[in-house]
Amino acid sequence: MRKMGFKEWLFILPTVLIIGIFSLWPVLQSFTYTFFDYRLNDQQKSGLYLSERFNTSLFNETQLYVSMFLDEDLPNITSKDDQKQVAQLKEELLTAGKPFSNQQGVIKISSQQKVEIDTLHKDAKELVTTLNEKYQLIHKDDLPALVDDLKNSIIPSNFIGLKGYKQVFTDKRIGTALWNTSLFTVLSVFFELVLGLGLALVLNKTIFGQGMIRTASLIPWAIPTAVAALMWSYLFNGSSGIVAHFFEAIGLVDKSQDLLLSGPGAMASTILADVWKTTPYMALLLLAGLQNISHSLYEAASIDGANKVQSFFRVTLPLLKPSILVALLFRTLDAFRVFDLIFVLTGGGPGGETETMSIYAYKVMFGQTNFGYGSIIVMIMFLCVAFIAIIFVKFLGANLMERN
Repeated sequence: MRKMGFKEWLFILPTVLIIGIFSLWPVLQSFTYTFFDYRLNDQQKSGLYLSERFNTSLFNETQLYVSMFLDEDLPNITSKDDQKQVAQLKEELLTAGKPFSNQQGVIKISSQQKVEIDTLHKDAKELVTTLNEKYQLIHKDDLPALVDDLKNSIIPSNFIGLKGYKQVFTDKRIGTALWNTSLFTVLSVFFELVLGLGLALVLNKTIFGQGMIRTASLIPWAIPTAVAALMWSYLFNGSSGIVAHFFEAIGLVDKSQDLLLSGPGAMASTILADVWKTTPYMALLLLAGLQNISHSLYEAASIDGANKVQSFFRVTLPLLKPSILVALLFRTLDAFRVFDLIFVLTGGGPGGETETMSIYAYKVMFGQTNFGYGSIIVMIMFLCVAFIAIIFVKFLGANLMERN
């Protein structure tokens, strides 16, 4: 085979760039976040800081409010010595803020500037503590907090290296979420494969109204997942849900409320909703494989004395193996990353019984705005998905680019 030359590489360059920008770059960005204690709800950890930084916006705002509050409290300060100290502190605040008056955001500062700010914070804290002990200040509670923000303007490095990954081994929610994700994936994909194969065999038969039947069977898959989950939430509702009351009537659950309010019931509900929605997709993938099997092979098997069952196991399944493995790979990866169905249907409850890896990552990243640890959860998902893909491609012996 001739090696690819410069011209050949030019043809695939746009594809490589698209993959790099939209696939590899987000992964690399998430991987970078895992080495930092990156939290948007903390001013000192709202960026990626390998070394100390200085928040000029916070410092300028803080020194302005400290000076303004001291002016408002000045009439209550009767001692002339204390008044002089207040005036001196205001002057120090003004002097310290001059180099940063025209700057915004986070910048680097010298070690000398850091020492000056530390000294300013220490002096301001001592004076405010003394004034609070002597006088009844208007801003008695606000001034100490503001003075502390002078110190908080100096942002320490939030680089933690592999400490975030070490935390994973002590996080019980990771283990629970991984178990829930694996259980949901295995059961939903198993039932979808069995039901999808049966549906594909039916759709492959030449019957009256074949086109209409195929179209109708794809309706569940065509419904947006969030809409389907909302619909099933009404059906599973313990008060008025038809499905919930039906399951209670036939004895599958003790009470209709248990369907979404108990751990096993909630997990079964999410699996049932996913199987209902995604079985047509599995059937569609398998139908494409069935239509590639020549009818003459079944005629030859019939002549050799094979019945329908023997033809299915000796002809259909072996020739359908590549399509089955492709369908299993797609659905397993998709099910492992499930988010919208569970988010709308149960929200990960009750008590985390249906909390999957993607739900947990969402809660950490967007609920707690902890993008550092949330990215670690995402990277674990990435490794699991990569492992699943390797298992299917390598160990199951399927050449996905060729047909047997």
